[in-house]
Amino acid sequence: MDTQDLGVLGYVSGVFGIRGWLRVHADTEFDDSLFDYPVWWLGRNGEWREYRLEEGAAQNKGITAKLEGVDDRDVAFGLRGCQVAVPRAQLPAPADGEYYWNDLVGLAVFNRAGESLGQVESLFETGASAVIVVRDTDTKHLIPFVGVYVLDVDLPGKRLTVDWERDY
Repeated sequence: MDTQDLGVLGYVSGVFGIRGWLRVHADTEFDDSLFDYPVWWLGRNGEWREYRLEEGAAQNKGITAKLEGVDDRDVAFGLRGCQVAVPRAQLPAPADGEYYWNDLVGLAVFNRAGESLGQVESLFETGASAVIVVRDTDTKHLIPFVGVYVLDVDLPGKRLTVDWERDY
């Protein structure tokens, strides 16, 4: 499966119990929405493998999942750190002004003056808002993903324009 055909929705954060259950951090609005997809793709470093979801449960801090073929703690432990993805064709289209996080990763980031700030390396949730991590060779910027700072998202042009200075 080509990574361009996959939408990353979270990652395996650890193991749960001794029977192969995984702890999963979902980067979705509702953690348990991952259970809407009967087949997950797990991967890292461009290597992906398909798994069928057998069971899932919501927990206090994320979700746990049992995948077909992952039957003991050692196998589950080997999947720690893998991204969890589903085929993009199965994902609903984002509403106007909303974006899938993995579509933003890799975008070039420029400020209002046209200065390059680097590329979107990742995003994370703070509770108040999502934050984009922008990195160039020397600097890392943490920019809240809110309208006052993020002025334009141009996915086809692979560009993000922000109201942010290089020395912030």
